[in-house]
Amino acid sequence: MRNRNVRILLAVILPVLVALFLVYRKPSYTPEEEKYIKQIESMRAEKDKEMRDDPSSPFNRKGKVGFHPLNYFDVDPAFVFQSKLYEFEKKDSITTQGTKGDIRKGLRWGYVKINYKNKDYKINVYQIKGANDGATYYAIWFTDKTTNDQTYGVGRYLDFEKSDDPNHVYQIDFNLAYNPYCAYSPNYSCTVPLREDYLDIAVKAGEKKFHD
Repeated sequence: MRNRNVRILLAVILPVLVALFLVYRKPSYTPEEEKYIKQIESMRAEKDKEMRDDPSSPFNRKGKVGFHPLNYFDVDPAFVFQSKLYEFEKKDSITTQGTKGDIRKGLRWGYVKINYKNKDYKINVYQIKGANDGATYYAIWFTDKTTNDQTYGVGRYLDFEKSDDPNHVYQIDFNLAYNPYCAYSPNYSCTVPLREDYLDIAVKAGEKKFHD
């Protein structure tokens, strides 16, 4: 009888233990991926120091905001992609709104492409004129299925440095996705991503919400 009870108990418990193991086991990475993960973690630690100590950071410049280390998803090499920049032949003007209602203008310059779980997605790249210095820069901003849940409700940004080489291959790394300054302090205004900049995936990479 005892052996029968043990077999029944194992039949019930083992599938649960296996399922828990599959959920919580640590992913296996190559040495190159392990090196990359450490580099991103080091960059995040350095950014924490700058945000905490730099007088021009959003925690020190416009009204004092209590600082704690920024929140991130674990670094995931699966959210690193390679793409050329596909320029639009006609670069339409766009008008975006800041979180304080201010109007910002730019050009829909082109897009990059990623393939996630065997599905292709396009991400717009915008040319923007700086409001203060008039300098030209290029930007990616986006929302996704984590927005307003695990990540900042307005959206997140990726830096983009345009190359003059039309065949240049860019690295689109969502582990570097970051919050604009308005995510930390109400004293800042930041561009609100357009409806077309929504990615229909959960980008569980990069920065999470700062405030609960």
